[in-house]
Amino acid sequence: MARSIVETVLGALVLLVACGFLFWAYARSDIGSTNGYELIARFDRADGIDVGGDVRISGVNVGRVVAKTLDPQTFRAEVRFTVGNDVKLPTDSSASISSASLIGGKYLSIIPGGDDRDLEPGGVITLTQSSVSIEDLIGRYIFSQGGGGSQGGSGGGSGSGSGANGAGGAGQPADDIFSAP
Repeated sequence: MARSIVETVLGALVLLVACGFLFWAYARSDIGSTNGYELIARFDRADGIDVGGDVRISGVNVGRVVAKTLDPQTFRAEVRFTVGNDVKLPTDSSASISSASLIGGKYLSIIPGGDDRDLEPGGVITLTQSSVSIEDLIGRYIFSQGGGGSQGGSGGGSGSGSGANGAGGAGQPADDIFSAP
């Protein structure tokens, strides 16, 4: 009988510690806090930006991404985000999706403009720069070097053969980078 009381008390203690940890984690995570006002930015590509992601100005966190949807008329990504009430953004501000690091996640970077008028809650930032896909950049680099215009180091791999060392031979453009010379 004494053993079951000890197990019950120990189990209750473990549950209490787990609940305390969950409360602490929730309080530190800023989940559910939407202090500030909401703005919208529209992008051609919004790869890597997630709901709950940071919104930064000059590297300082000033808000959170609250939604990411597709506009059915324009087929552009619409990113809704909040910024603190103490941050007043001019109407000519711009937004871009930036990488936190080479491997890490992405965040929404806001570059304030110089207009005298400020964006109202629900306002739209029209000057945007979409995310840059690292995979696309690597693919472009590989294919620009792979079958390009040089086999001896001249021409910089431009993709069109010219001259004696070109992939297409004597002034002929290279049509297929995988074809044998």
